[in-house]
Parts: sequence; structure tokens; C-alpha cells
Amino acid sequence: MTNLTVTQTSLDPEQGAVGARRRPSIAARISAMGQSRIGALLLLVATLAAIVWANVSLASYGTFWRTRLMAGVGDLHLEFTLHALVNDALMAVFFFTVGLEVRREFAIGELTSWSRALVPVAAAIAGLVAPALLFVLIARGSGNEQAWGLVISTDTAFLVGALALIGPRVPGRLRVFLLALAVVDDIGALSIIALVYTEHFTPLPLLIAAAGLVGVYLTRYLRSRRGPVYVSLAIVVWLAFLASGVHPTLAGVAIALLVPVYRPNRSDVERALELARTFRQSPTTEYARAAANSLRESISINERLQSAYAPYVAYVILPLFALANAGVVLTPEVLAGAAGSTLTWGIVVGLVVGKLLGVFGSSALLRRLNLGELGAGLTLDRVLGGAAVCGIGFTISLFIVDLAIDDELAQNEARVGVLAASVIAFVLATIIFRISDAVRPDDDSGMTLARPVDPVRDHVLGDPYAPFTIVEYGDFQCGFCLKASGSILEVRGVLGDRLRYVWRHAPLVQIHPNALAAAEASEAAAQGRFFDFARALLDDQDNQRPSDIIRIADDLGLNLDQFEKDLISAEVAGRVRDDMLDAEAMSITAVPTLFINGRRHVGPYDARSLLRALTTASGTPVAE
Repeated sequence: MTNLTVTQTSLDPEQGAVGARRRPSIAARISAMGQSRIGALLLLVATLAAIVWANVSLASYGTFWRTRLMAGVGDLHLEFTLHALVNDALMAVFFFTVGLEVRREFAIGELTSWSRALVPVAAAIAGLVAPALLFVLIARGSGNEQAWGLVISTDTAFLVGALALIGPRVPGRLRVFLLALAVVDDIGALSIIALVYTEHFTPLPLLIAAAGLVGVYLTRYLRSRRGPVYVSLAIVVWLAFLASGVHPTLAGVAIALLVPVYRPNRSDVERALELARTFRQSPTTEYARAAANSLRESISINERLQSAYAPYVAYVILPLFALANAGVVLTPEVLAGAAGSTLTWGIVVGLVVGKLLGVFGSSALLRRLNLGELGAGLTLDRVLGGAAVCGIGFTISLFIVDLAIDDELAQNEARVGVLAASVIAFVLATIIFRISDAVRPDDDSGMTLARPVDPVRDHVLGDPYAPFTIVEYGDFQCGFCLKASGSILEVRGVLGDRLRYVWRHAPLVQIHPNALAAAEASEAAAQGRFFDFARALLDDQDNQRPSDIIRIADDLGLNLDQFEKDLISAEVAGRVRDDMLDAEAMSITAVPTLFINGRRHVGPYDARSLLRALTTASGTPVAE
């Protein structure tokens, strides 16, 4: 509930997006690609550049990354090569952002509910174990069995980018599933780096690191100037990890797990809005600073840091890492050696086959046993394509090469294996997704209700088992939805309890800034008053600020303490997100979108038209 109330014109459900026919500019096309896709493309370009550089001039490639840098004061100094600076320092920032995402998912994201998290967690664990077993089976006797950590992890950046480039037509559910899986996958990979690939361990510096981490945790209680404190403590913790022998990138993860994450609460948002109004009335520097600070503080520092660092990680750090680590020499002799190397084949089979078997096999088994849920639209063929994408183990695989293998020739063979596996996994996933889309013709896409009505899960007005059903995907700031709901109530006046009316959320967040917050508020009002709350929101679409939402809850006699607690809960956010993913799966781009007895309604939605549509759907007259 952090947005100001700004209501714009709704999209007419019979017209769709108004500007769809305009030719976008180059800048607009790049922006529309999204950060994940651009980041993946930059990572690919950097990888190709590293390979070309190493094959054109291996000497200059090696000399450049071995360039030594020194920094210090007096007798205290640090000395790094450029390669170590990227792998030990910059990658700590990457692992920090990974840790932030892990912390968020377990606090307020997909992994808060065990039933929701069961399938991706099980798939991630199987996707760690199966590749490692296959690798050891193939590479045994080569002297490199200890390098099994190379095949355990999926590259999240490439996974998201590949999904955006080659994924199915409606990738929403699959994207959520794979991101939840990737979080658990990252936890496993980081744990293995810490436990298996730490060679020289000195415990004393870790006591300093522990004190620094306690300081990081306590910093949340400072009222101001927390940024410099976090930075200072982070440097101390990183240096302590470096001195201990534990890979210093893990300091980033340890710090991230202690950074607080929460959903905005009403009091913080109200204070921010009040200060913004004060600044508008008296635009002084003091009020501007106070308003800006209040707005910033209403969002958890975890989410602020993710937003701040994500572009640097995607556009700078990961491409630099690829440039520094993907420089493999691809001469005929090297390729011939890699083709006959059990190390190379262990990596290829471990990543491509192991991930496919582990992720897909465990998901299919749990589906067969009716354990956990995949969500509407996430079929096993889509999971099969996602499992293939998981075979792209680029970043952490290359990262572990230097930790697990000492021999330079073996390192080169391992990098060939990682690159080959990533290409094969990408091509395999493309084929699976294209076949999956081909067997799902466009002509019926979105015409059938993706998720059947569940009287326990859904908000149902009328007899939960009535013979006639209207499901509305709507938005509480949409004027058309107000009209449609009025028409549906007229139909209920005619049919009574022979009709059940179901509301599901499809907030147009790009047009109605308060629509998402209003949807979550209606879910928090599920104390037996959902439809009363929903009607109040529809009737007063210009006043849906936090104070207005609380006023509506109070007027309806809701338990305000419980309401405010539910308002910031992960469960409420998850229910709204589920409906939005259903809407995406059915290509719903404008509201209201109605489904009559499970089929999409096309045409007017006045009461007479709806009664006629119900008659057509049932085959018998339904009006009295």
C-alpha cells in the first residue's frame, strides 16, 4: 500500500491496449526487454568476447587478468590480481544479492507456505543430488571426482534470461516455480562452497566476522545513518572471511541474510503520505528531505538494496565475471582432449541430464502422489522445459572451477564442459518449449477457465454449488468492473441462488497504481465481508489510500488488528498473485473479463446479455 492514488482511464475490455499498433522506438524496445533479458544477453556477449580474446591472444588475456593491484595504509595492505578482484570482491556483491533474494523468499515470498514451496524445494534438492551422482559416476578414476560441485547449481541470471527469450507463451507460473527452485539451489551451492571448497581454514578471524554480523543485525535499530554503518561492517566482515580462508564471497550471503525484510505497514505509509502533502504545501529543503526519507524507509532495506544493486550485478558484475573466467582456448587439440575427457563429459551429463532428471522427475513424482501444487497452467511439459533450462550452470560452475581443480589443462577441459552443457541445455529447452506451444493451439488459448472454481479457495457469492457460474477477473479501480458487477447482481436478482458469482483479481497495475493494494486489502477483509469490502472499493474508486482502506474496514466492523496484520501477510499477497498468474495464463489484458460456466464471455456484459449467455451455455432458458 505504498502508492499514491492516481486513477487513469481503464482499458476497455473489448478494445484491449490502445497503443498496441504503434511502432515502438529502439529505446522503447530495449526497455521492454527487461533487466533479466538484457543482463542475460550481456552475459552471453561477454562470454563470447572472452572466448575470442583468449583464442586470438591468450598471452594478453592472461597478462591482463593477472595484473596486480595493491591498496593499503602503512603496514596494512591488500594485494589482488584483477581476476581475484572480480572473483573475490565483485562476486561478493553478486552473492549478496542472491542472499537478499533468499531472505525475501523465505520471509514474504513463494517459500513462506510449505504446501506452495514443497514442489520447487524438492525439485531443487533432487536437482542438486542427481547431477552430482552422475558426475562422480562418469568422472571416477580421472582424479577430478572432487569437482562434483561444478554441476550442482543453475545459473539464475541465464535461467531468467533464457525463459524470457525462449520460454512458453505464458511463462508466469513457470517463472515463479523456477525462481523458487533457484533460491533453494543457490542455498545448496553456497553451502557446498563453504563446506567443501574451503582449503585453509583459520578460525580466529571468523570471531571478528561473527561480531561484525551481530553489528549488522543490530543496525536495523538505528534511527538514521544506517547506510554508512552497514557499509563499514560489511567491509570488516568481508576482510575477516578473507583472512579466515573461507571464500570471501560468502560474506555477502551472510550479511544479506541478516538484512530485514517486511511488507510496508500502514503507519509508515501514512506518515510518508502526510510528509509528502506537507512538502506540497510548503516546498522547503527540510520537508523535501523528510518526505524522501519517510518514503524510502516505508520500504524494507532488503527490497531497496535489491533494487539498487540489481542493475550493477546484471549489467556490470556478471559480464565482467564472464569476461574474466570464460576465456577458454578452443583449438582442435583442446577440443579433442575435452571430447575424450571424463571430466568434460561428467560436467555435460551432470548438468544437462542430471538437472533434467532431478527437477522433472521429482516434480512428476510429487504430482503423481498429489503432494504440493504446481498451479494452473503449469503442466508437466512446461516443467520439462524448465528442467532443461536448469542445465545452464554457467556462473557458479565457472566460479567453482578455480576452487575445485588445480591443473590448468583440467580447468580448460572443465570450462569447455560448462560452456557445452549450457549450449546444449539452451537448445534442448528451446525444442521442448516449441513443441509444448505447438500442441496448444492459439484458437482456444484463454477461452477456458484455467483454474476451476474452488468453494474453499475462491470468494463465492451465492450457493457454492449452484448450477450457473460467472467468474469475473477484475480491478477495483476499473469503471467497467463497477458496471459489470452491477449487471451480475441484476442477474443474481433474477436467478437467485441458482447463480454463483466468483471474483478473482486482475489488477492493471500499469494503469491503476492503487489496484494491487486494493486487491490485497479485499483479501485481508476476508472475515466474512469480502464482497461488502469489494463493493465499497468499487463504489469509491478515487479514494483508496491507506487511510481510506482502514476507514472502510472500520465501517464494516472488521477486527482492525487482524485486518492490519493480514494486510501485510505473505498469504494475502500470494492469493492475489495467484489470481494474477491465472489471468496471465489466460492472456487477460483488460478487465472485466468474464467466464460463464467455465467459458470466456465475448460481447456485452449488461444483465440481458449475461442471461442470454447463461442460456446458451446451459442449453436451456435460465430466466424466470
